[in-house]
Amino acid sequence: MSADTRGQAPLAILAKAPIPGQVKTRLMPALGAEGACRLHERLLRHAVGTALAATSPQRITMWTALDHAHPMFQELADRHGIRLRAQPEGDLGERMYHALQAMDAPGVLIGSDCPALTPALLKRCQAALTDADAVFLPVEDGGYALVGVRRADHRLFAAIDWGTNRVMAQTRDRADELDWRLVCPARLWDVDRPEDLDRLVNHPHLISMTGGRYR
Repeated sequence: MSADTRGQAPLAILAKAPIPGQVKTRLMPALGAEGACRLHERLLRHAVGTALAATSPQRITMWTALDHAHPMFQELADRHGIRLRAQPEGDLGERMYHALQAMDAPGVLIGSDCPALTPALLKRCQAALTDADAVFLPVEDGGYALVGVRRADHRLFAAIDWGTNRVMAQTRDRADELDWRLVCPARLWDVDRPEDLDRLVNHPHLISMTGGRYR
């Protein structure tokens, strides 16, 4: 049996419960509420799989939202040995800061919208915190799919226009104000809008990640 090469750095996943009409709402015009929910669930399961391939399960915390007692959350925790904690109230920046501040060592946080994130890239981001103050994976729509910090600072998430194409640019400004060294090992894409679905379908390995069908 080969040795387990997964890292011990902490990793957080922000996760919404798969509830039709409350997840992937921007995809509902193309997929409907049920189809968007099914895609969200498959992407979330894939994100957990990516995390587990790079990080020991006891170092993974899933921060839950919408329905903290949803059966899917408990299933994932029981099957893989990851921890569950409830996201606090507040905007996205407040919730990310809370998850990062709870870590006992430099670590990273991901969502479930970016199937292009691989275990190898995740490990690369974790390793970047050896030298950098913060690591990000920007995405094409102006946000980011991963944030990692050596130490949490609320100011990194202050005065950010969440949900807009200005998020990453404004975050760079906050890092500059903190005099932090920020690294971005790659630029990815996420699944957030109807136009993103064609790209997902055209990647065979990503189709398998989402079960091949979400409509």
